[in-house]
Amino acid sequence: MSTSRQVDRRNAIARACSATAAAVLAGRCPAVAEEIPVRTGLGLVAYARNIRRTWMRRQDPEFDLFEPLNFLRHCQRAGAGGMQTKLGVLDAGAAGQLREFAEQHSLFIDASIGPPRDDSDVERFEAEIRTASEVGVQAARTVIMPGRRYEQFRSLAEFRQFEERGRHMLQRAVPIVEEYRVPLAVENHKDQRIDERVKLFESIDSEFLGACLDTGNSFALLDDPITTVEALAPYAFTVHLKDQAVRPYEEGFLLGEIPLGEGCLDLRRMVQVIREAKPSIHFALELITRDALRVPCLTEKYWTTLPTVSASELARTMQIVRQHSASELQVVSSLSLESRVKLEDANIAASLRFARENLML
Repeated sequence: MSTSRQVDRRNAIARACSATAAAVLAGRCPAVAEEIPVRTGLGLVAYARNIRRTWMRRQDPEFDLFEPLNFLRHCQRAGAGGMQTKLGVLDAGAAGQLREFAEQHSLFIDASIGPPRDDSDVERFEAEIRTASEVGVQAARTVIMPGRRYEQFRSLAEFRQFEERGRHMLQRAVPIVEEYRVPLAVENHKDQRIDERVKLFESIDSEFLGACLDTGNSFALLDDPITTVEALAPYAFTVHLKDQAVRPYEEGFLLGEIPLGEGCLDLRRMVQVIREAKPSIHFALELITRDALRVPCLTEKYWTTLPTVSASELARTMQIVRQHSASELQVVSSLSLESRVKLEDANIAASLRFARENLML
């Protein structure tokens, strides 16, 4: 699909949303249709609604869209099939209310949780996993290393140190998630390459430790998108579904999140592979409306922590980038907040519709 058609499509959706705006969530949501759209099973990751949360906070500083029940209601009204967000520690009443709403509307819930950093953090982690268990989550998504590998670490030795720290965090977590029977899903978060992540799962043998399979992140580490999905699908407890627009630049390539079906990823094949491995798994949309990320894979610094990646993998990646190069990418940072929230709404509406109509989600 051409970029001009993508932009026209999003603008049309944004105008339609604005024209049919109604009071949703006690009048706090502009540009949301009063009539709930046809449902899809695809849920929303909270990060996909960062801009709307900011907009709503400006209207009412006491209201937080990401409070779990608020966000689940928002997802249900948007026509999504569930949510992934931080639950924290909820009392029995709040946990029961959240679970009851999810069951009433056939919605799934994923928790987002930080792993236990050290022994002193185990009590906090257990309390959050207990809440996740009481709510009845599909999985608890987590990450084990900070930032993007090629930006965060100055040397391979420093990366390996944090990699080992991540392993220890998971080792602390496993007895707890096994006790509460809550699957812990580690996202491929531009940290480990896929062969490294699979080795990690194999080294900590637990039926409650697996993957939050992100369909786009590992491309930034020059992993093949389909190979990534094939390798992680058997370990998947939940999925971050996203599409990616790409374009070369002088130091590598730009990687931008856009509505499903408008990028370079073979989403139909990805969904098929995941469904074959895990027929009952729920997917969640993680489309962050922001400027494209820079992947400086043609610079010396990028390779500091990736010395074993082959020239053929770089060549394959850049070939994909050239073949699917977008003439334009979304530029979000220069927009007003009102324009950004409309664009975020349009991106999500288009993605939910594509998932329902084309991916059978």
